[in-house]
This record gives sequence, C-alpha cells and structure tokens, in this order.
Amino acid sequence: MSATMSGSGSAAPCRFAHYFVICGIDNETGLEPDALAVLFRLLMKIRDGGSGSVRENFDQSPLKRTFKSKVLAHYPENIECNPFDQDAVNMLCMPKGLSFRTQRDSRTPQFHSFLITREDGSRTYGFVHTFYEEVTSPQICSAMQTLHQMHQAEHNSPSSTSSLQGGRRSCGCSGEGYDSVRDTLYVSKAMCLITPMPFMHACKRFLSQVHRAVISHQPPPLPLESYIYNILYEVPLPPPGRSLKFHGVYEPILCQRPGVGELPLADFPLSEAFQLLGVENLVQIFTCVLLEMQILLYSQDYQRLMVVAEGITTLLFPFQWQHVYVPILPASLLHFLDAPVPYLMGLQSKEGTDRSKLELPQEANLCFVDIDSHCIELPEDFPQFPNKTEFIQELSEVLLSFGLSPEGGNASPEPAVSSQTSMLEKELKSTSLSELVDDRKNGNLGGEALDVLELLQGNPTLERLQALAKRTGVKVARLEALAVGQKAVGEEGVGGRSPAEEEELKNAKLNVQLREVFAARFATMFADYESFVIQNSPDLESWLTNREQMHNFDKASFLSDQPEPYLPFLSHFIETQMFATFIDNKIMSQWEEKELLLRVFDGRIEKARLYNVRAPSLRSSVYQKCTFLKESAQAIEQRLRKIDHTAIHPHLLDMKIGQGKYQHSFFPKLQADVLASGPTNNKWSNRTCSTQRRVDRHRQQNDHLVLDNDLKEKYMQEARNLGKNLRQPKLSDLSPAVIAQTNWKFVEGLLKECKMKTKRMLVEKMGREAVELGHGEVNITGLEENTLIASLCDLLERIWSHGLQVKQGKSALWSHLVHYQTREEKNEQLLESPGKIYMSLHIQSMGEIKTDVGRARAWIRLSLEKKLLSQHLKQLLSNQALTKKLYKRYAFLRCEEEKEQFLFHLLSLNAVDYFCFTSVFTTIMIPYRAVIIPIKKLSNAMTTSNPWLCVSGELGDSGILQITKNVLEMTFDCQNLGKLTTVQLGHDNSGLLAKWLVDCVMVRNEITCHTYKFPCGRWLGKGVDDGSLERVLIGEFVVPCNDDDGGRGSKTPPLQRSPSQIRRIKPTTVQIQESIGEAVNSIIKHFHKPEKERGSLTVLLCGEGGLVWALEQFFHHGFRSARIFQKNVFVWDFYGKLKTPEPLGLNCESFCRYVNAINNMPRNIGKDGKFQLLVCLGARDRLLPQWLPLLAECPVITRMYEENALLRDKLTVSSLIAVLETLHDFPITLESSLTKSVEL
Repeated sequence: MSATMSGSGSAAPCRFAHYFVICGIDNETGLEPDALAVLFRLLMKIRDGGSGSVRENFDQSPLKRTFKSKVLAHYPENIECNPFDQDAVNMLCMPKGLSFRTQRDSRTPQFHSFLITREDGSRTYGFVHTFYEEVTSPQICSAMQTLHQMHQAEHNSPSSTSSLQGGRRSCGCSGEGYDSVRDTLYVSKAMCLITPMPFMHACKRFLSQVHRAVISHQPPPLPLESYIYNILYEVPLPPPGRSLKFHGVYEPILCQRPGVGELPLADFPLSEAFQLLGVENLVQIFTCVLLEMQILLYSQDYQRLMVVAEGITTLLFPFQWQHVYVPILPASLLHFLDAPVPYLMGLQSKEGTDRSKLELPQEANLCFVDIDSHCIELPEDFPQFPNKTEFIQELSEVLLSFGLSPEGGNASPEPAVSSQTSMLEKELKSTSLSELVDDRKNGNLGGEALDVLELLQGNPTLERLQALAKRTGVKVARLEALAVGQKAVGEEGVGGRSPAEEEELKNAKLNVQLREVFAARFATMFADYESFVIQNSPDLESWLTNREQMHNFDKASFLSDQPEPYLPFLSHFIETQMFATFIDNKIMSQWEEKELLLRVFDGRIEKARLYNVRAPSLRSSVYQKCTFLKESAQAIEQRLRKIDHTAIHPHLLDMKIGQGKYQHSFFPKLQADVLASGPTNNKWSNRTCSTQRRVDRHRQQNDHLVLDNDLKEKYMQEARNLGKNLRQPKLSDLSPAVIAQTNWKFVEGLLKECKMKTKRMLVEKMGREAVELGHGEVNITGLEENTLIASLCDLLERIWSHGLQVKQGKSALWSHLVHYQTREEKNEQLLESPGKIYMSLHIQSMGEIKTDVGRARAWIRLSLEKKLLSQHLKQLLSNQALTKKLYKRYAFLRCEEEKEQFLFHLLSLNAVDYFCFTSVFTTIMIPYRAVIIPIKKLSNAMTTSNPWLCVSGELGDSGILQITKNVLEMTFDCQNLGKLTTVQLGHDNSGLLAKWLVDCVMVRNEITCHTYKFPCGRWLGKGVDDGSLERVLIGEFVVPCNDDDGGRGSKTPPLQRSPSQIRRIKPTTVQIQESIGEAVNSIIKHFHKPEKERGSLTVLLCGEGGLVWALEQFFHHGFRSARIFQKNVFVWDFYGKLKTPEPLGLNCESFCRYVNAINNMPRNIGKDGKFQLLVCLGARDRLLPQWLPLLAECPVITRMYEENALLRDKLTVSSLIAVLETLHDFPITLESSLTKSVEL
C-alpha cells in the first residue's frame, strides 16, 4: 500500500481527477434508516409543538423515506495530498440518502456537483451522476414489501383514521405503493469524480458517457476500467493558458485552463445563475456576499444550489469568501444554520414546502434566496453597490448579446442526462467509433483506419487529394470512406465541432465576459489601494507576530479619496474579513510569492492605468465600462478551437479473464487491482515530480533566511484566520463531542469578535476626540463610525440568536426584550427611572420603525448613546429563569464567564460619547424639556414681560415657543433637532419688571437624556446692558455623571459657549492675533470635512473663541474709555459714526447700507447682537476685508482709539485683511435665527 501511495500521490496534484467513487445500496447490510436525518425531523417536529416518536416515520411511504447510502467503491484507495473522506463524500454524493422508485415513477438521471473545503481553505470538487438501477436482491425487495405493509397498517388503524387522507397525500408516490410481485423496484446509485479543479462540463460529459455505456444495448468499445483508469492516471491537468483533449467512452472531451494573467478557472455556467435569479437580484445577493452577511440559498435542485453559490463566489475576484461555505447542506448538518457567523449555505427545499414554514434561527442579517421562485429576501439597511444602475445595464447588454434575458425567469431545468442516450446509435455511426468497435484487438490504438484518420485530422492534404480525385474521376474507396467519416463528424457543428461543444464555447465566453465586468468594477474602485496599504514591518516574522495589533490599511484616508456615492458601500466593505485578507496578502507579497488572484488584479490595475493615463480619473464616480470583453473571449475561443495537448487514449488493461463482464443497465463491479495505482513511467508525472523537487530544494535553501517553516506556517495560518470565527465545518464527524466542540468555537469566536469590535470603536472614537482637542490626525469619519456601530448591532443580534430554543420573530434580541418587559410588568416592577431597561417603550412608540430588527437596532443605538448598553444587557440577562427558557445550554448567553467578559467589553464604550441614535433617526418626534435659570439677585428672577424661546440644532429648529409668565420650565415635542447648537431667548419688554438677568438655559432630550447648557450671564431689557431684548446663546453638552442618574451633569470644559460680557483680563496683541487665526482656521477645517459631519457653523462664528468673539477683541483693543458719563460705550457706537459715504466711496456705501439695515430691523437684539450680526453678514457676503480699511481710515478713529490700538496699525490691519480673505473660498451660510427680519 505504501508503494501505491507514493506512486499515485506524487503526481496527484497534476492529475485531472483524484478519485472515482461509486455510492449506493449495500446488499449485505440491507436497508438502514438514515438515523441523523430521521432524528433531525423528529426534533423539528417536537420543536414545532408536536409529539415525536420513531413510529411517526410510518406516516411516510417507504418509497419516500430516507435510507442510508454507502461508498461501495473508490479508486484509488488514498492520495497523500488529498486524503479520501468517505463519510463526507457519501453524504454529499447522496445528500438525501438512497431513493427508491418503481416502474411507474420517473427515473431520470440527475447531475449535481459539490465541494469540500478543507481546514486550510483549499477546495476539492466533486461531480456526481445519479441514476436508478434495478434492485435484484430478494432481501431488499422483501424488506421494502414489509415496510409498505406496515405503512398501510398504520394508516388503516383506528387511531389514525382521522389523518388517513393527509397521510396518503404525504405519501407523495404515484400509483398504489409497492408490491413485490407486481412492481419492479429501482434504487439510486451515484458515480462521482473528485477533482482538484472545477472542470464541471468535462466531468459531466465523461460521467454521462460512462452511464450511456452502462445502459446501452451494445457493450462499450473497451471495458469501463480502461476509461476510468485513463481519467484517473493518464489525463493531466491542462497547463495554464492551454487546452486539453481527452477521450471519453464515445467521443472526445475538451477542457481549457486560463493563462497566468487571466481570471481564474470558473466552469460553472453563470448564464444559468443569471437566468434563475435575474440581473438585479443577483447583484443584490452579490452585495450581501461582499458585506459578509449570512446567505442561505434554497432550491429543490442540488445543482442549482451549486451553480448559484459557485457563480457568486467566482464573481468576488480578487477577493475570496473567508467564512463557512457549504453550497449543499446535508439534512444531518442543519444545525449549522444556528451558526452565529457569516455563512454561504445551500439548503434543499422539499416539494410543496412553504417558505413561511421554514423557521431559521436568525434572520436579522440574513439574505434568503429562493432560487426556484426567483425571489430574494434582503436584510434591512444594507448599502447598495456603487453605480448599481449602470452596472446592471452593462451586465444586461452582455446577456442580450448572447440572446439571454436580463430579467431571468423560469430557466429550463437541468436537461436530463438520459436524453442523450437516444443519440447513442447516431453517435456510434461515426467512422472512428465504427473502427473502434470493430477492432479485434479490443483497443483504440491498433486499427489502421484510426491511425490514418488521426494523422489527417485538420490536414489540408486530405482536401487536396479529394479535390484531385474528383477532377480526374478516380475513386479511392478507402480515402472516400475516411472523407465521408470526417464529414459526418464535422456536419454536427461549426468548424468540425459538435453542437454540445459549441454550446460549451458559448457558455465559456459568456462566463468570462460577465466576470470581466465584475472585475472591472473592483479595478475602478480600488485602483489606488496600494497607496493606502501601511507596510511598517521590517520582515515577515515581525509582521506575523504583531498582526493583531497592526493597522495595515489607512481606511479614513482611503474613504476621503473616494467619490461620495461609493462611501456607504465602501465604508462597510473595508471592514470585512475578505478585504482584510486581501490586504494581508498584499503585505506578505513583499516577502513571498504574490498570491495568484492578487497578481492578476494588480496586473489589471496597471493595464487600466495605461489606458487612462491619469490616475485621478480612475477615482471618478463616472461609470466606466469594461474594455477587456473581446480580448478575454478571444483567448478562450483560440484555446478551444486549437487544441494544445491531447491525453493518452484509453487502452486495454491487464485484466483478469471473466471479470468486468458487461451486463445491460447494471453498473459492473470494477476490478480494484487494475484501478488501485497508476503507471510509473508517465512523462508528464515525472516532469511534474522533477519540477516539484526543484521547488522543494529552492524552498529548503531559503529556509534559513527567514524562520523555521513550521513556525512560519503556524504564524501565517493564525494571521490569515484572524477574525474568522469558525473553520470550515467537518462533514465527516458528527459525533456529539464534535458538535459540542463546534458550538464552543462559536462562543469563543463571538467573544473574540466582541473584544475586537469594542476595542476598535473605543480607539477610533478616542482618537477623534483627541484630534478635536488639537492632538494628532483624524482617523475616523462619521460614516466609518456609523459602520462600526452597525457592525456592533449585527454582532449583538448574532449573539442573541445563538442557541435559541424557539425562534420568535426575526430579531432575537427584541424578542428577549419584549419577554423581559412582559414578565416585569406582570410582577408590577415597572419603574419610572429613565436609566432602566424600559426605554424600549420609547422604541415601541416610534411609528417610523416598522420591524423588530429595526427596533432592536434603535434600542442598541439609544442605549449606547445613553452609556447604558452594558448595564441594560446585564439587567436583561439577570433574569436567569427567562434566559434558560429561551436558550439551550450551549448558547453564548448561558456561558457565564464569557457573558461577563462580553458585558465588560461593552462597558468600556462608556468612556466616549456617541450620538448614534440622534444622528440616524432624524425624523422621529422627541420630547424636550427647557429650564431657564435666572441669576437670583433682588427681583431679577421675576419678570412681567412675555418671554419666548427658540431651540435650534444641526437638523432644524423648534420655532418660537411662548413661555408662561414666571414659569421657568416648559416641555415641548419637536421633530429631532440633532445635536443642539443655539437657543434664542427673548421677551416683549412689557410690564413694570421688564428687565431680566438670565444665568443660563438648560435643554434636555427626554429620550436620549442628553442635556445642553446655554450660558448667558447678561441682561435682557431696554436701558440695561446693551439694551437687547433677545440673545442667541451657544450651547455646551453636559457630560452625565457615572451614577444611575443620567440627568445630572458634571462640570466639564465646554466645547463652545456664548461669549460672556465680562472681560477682566485684557488679552495681549499676540493673543488677539492668534485668536483670530484660530477662529478662521476652525471655519476652514469645517468646510474640509464631509458635508454630513460638519456640524453647526453658527458655533464657529458666534461661540466662545469664534470669529465674532475674536474680532470683538480686536476692535476693543485700545478703546479710549469704556464708559462716558456713566454710560457704556460699545463697538457698535463707533460704527454709528460712519454716516456719510462721500469721502470714502463704494465700500463705505455698502458698509452704511448694512449698518442701516441692522438698525432698522424690528428685532431688538442690542448693540453686541448688532455687531455679531454685522460680522456674520460681512463674512457671508465676503465684505469684511473691504470694510476694514474703511474703519481704519475713518476720521473719528483718533477720538475713539488710543494711538497704539491694533485698528490704527496699518501692518496689523493688512495682515488681518489677508487672513479674512482666505474665507472667500467657502460658501458661508447663516442660520435663519441670525438673519431673520434683516432686509438688504
């Protein structure tokens, strides 16, 4: 056996096929129920409220029950590079187990494919041809007869009379059941080829020809062992960029492999996937896959599941799916749908099954694809693919050019494999096959005619000889026969190709053109990705050991460099594991050979740059069509029309006499000894082995330059698995211990993901706050922050969906909240405190949110904004009785230690401020509470006038709100104002006590509990202070205390506030100039932020440290006297001296026009308010630099300013003008609260 292993294993990586497998019924063991499938059905029935017992299996007809299949034979025994996994192969070859039929039932053969993903990520493909074979064992027929009688007795018993009709309907079989005397019994059997590469069409044709040989009335030209031996050991993989022809039983088979610079091999027909789903649906599914959501494919046809799954993953180039990938999920593995990780799985639907009855563990982040119904169910709130409309249009054009409808529709079902059997006699009429059958040596290499025909194939000599013979009238019988034979083959297709081969060529060209369109989109979006890759490690070992702590990609800079329409999608996509792996491969390529997909993609980008010349044009949001369609299709056509290599023909083997006897419609028992090992003198295998030895020697020579191979492999595997929560599920081991181990890995993965997400959110958010305080560079945008929070919402949903006992609603978290609230209400423990978990009542009352998933996400965002997320979840999980009722023992929420760590990680988010609820739910109605706090001195707390209030935020204002006299508190409902920025406070100056000294105004959002303080410290009233009856106050956010009372605030340094009147310390000249520069810089930075993240410009203009405040310091510098005759003098009094524009021209005219308009408006905003409004209007209309020389040259300046005043220093005024002119590049817009009633 060791010799066999080495002999077959050494060349295995370059063999076309690794194994040939036969699965079916074992006559020795007889009928065995598929215990795992039966157990699953019983558990599902019990879960749905029914009663479960083994006897319930009698409700089904025996012909429709699940029986265990076995691997009857596989050749060779084992291959070192691809060990044979018998259980997995058996499960995937016959996912439903054995299927029985009678002569009345349809027995059409079916073809499907599957793949097995190993733990290292490598894939092995399987291609299965399932057919029906007559049961000849009397024991099997007798057992089926007995089962049928028991089934009838069960249905005829009195206890089941009421359900008799339903039972008969559920039987699902035609006719009257099974009678061993009257009926012929058939059972399913499967042939399978296991290959290292997905040559689907070639494997399908080979298996089809083998089956045709089995059911044909004539024996095949050679024993079946010859053809199986040939494809296992003598047919190599085609080299990259080459085509290969090998021979099946009746006709040659072609396959081709893309070249080094082309898109990787993809042989599954994309045309079928597009026809099944339509272009728009497929693009939506493709987007969900890119964003690593959970995708569940649903169809009755296994091959449809495989075609759609492989088609979508093929289109991901240059990225690769990094999570659980099971295109065909056997019934015994349905518990994997409970996995709280991204997955792409295919589930077979039963005929007549309603989608509404399919209960899935979690649907909050699920994309459900019903392939047979051509419909999809998408997750909520996921971003659209960039340029989606133009993208769909280009794909539609490609499909139309091949005669296919972009809308898809009822694509014709997979053509029955047996339909080709009717062509068998016609196929056998070709010259080459006739000679092959008549060959007395029972081989296809000894006949003279075949030699001549092979020699003259495609040779112009034959045509010249035929033409010459025709002109001279000479008939050469043998040559004529050859010519007729060749013509017979050639007439079946274009250019000597059969219709089937032409169809394959068409599919291959369509495949590559559709893939090129997708690849071109990524080449456009990531044209400059290399510029943002961070490579800061000196060698591979240091990078691998520190991989988890490193930032490998400058995400913020990358997003800021992209077109705005791309941002919603890209901000989510660059957080995925597939993008992280792509960047890891790019970094590792500087130390090792570049990964294949990366090498091809980088080549595409270089090619695009040559076409576009200027890189910036690649980043434009203008849609650019793919330019490689014809080129890629021509490459495939050239390979398939001109064959590069021909494999060794099948030939007679050294077989034992009397074995391998042909029997019509029965697959023979193959001779294992001739199929166990391959030849030892194969040229291509020897060449491959020598090449492999050279590679091994080269690797060994370089080992000492880096690090030990085993250690390196360990590091690389850990680095590549970083962020992956689960390896690929192992199909061959389904013991309870393995299932428990898998669930434990789920728990560990969820905890690790929580740690990484909270750490990322905390570091990025704290980094941004540090930037706002003047430290470092910003490394997170509002869009990126929203992406991280959406990712946290998804994680919490997956945690709450893990291990559910019974699914109730699409959101497991919201269902748990509702259960908890109902129980607490019954216990009469509902409290009024806003810090309690019952803020879910606010969410329930929000009519704008229609679904449970949306309510859960709103609840998470609200809790996070209130810094109560960890506290609320801890309180939710404190009811252990409820948790035990809702969750199984292995669920994450019932693992005490991991649950505590999870809550601790969430608690760390309280260190930063989030406005993730306020900024997202912008249209909801929110209750606000406003409190006016006067300075309690004498009678200043009382006023006889009628006060009013107007609250403004980043999203709008409340309008004028009248306040009841002497009532200093009011509540009002208003559409979400966002972060509050300003409050306008005023009164009508009526009554005897019209003067009002206000300390501040406090406004509280009653849902988020955010409190804002608006300092004032000024009088409102005529004849006092500056005579203002209304003031615009700038707000500061009050940070809540850490105790349970989130309403009280602690004194913290304000970000912005209203400028105070008292200026006890006079600033120096340098300080004034610096404050003006900082104010202007803040405005410039404001406009360089993305529009959605800019916040309020009013704060930068009128707040503490704003432009108005800085210019006011400038104009106050060197004032001769602050008071004249016991009366305050303001800067506005100086402006009032400029009444005659004649001596100073147009600039003075515009200045006087603005001053008069402000003086004449009906609002009484006081002299400081008028100065503030003049500065704001001048900044908006770009007039401040024109007015400054006018004020500096005014004759009254000598009477009102000291000689050393900044306004009288020409050099200072000139520098100030230059600074203010930098604002001319930006469109300054003012809030209506500042400019209303001003007529200009």
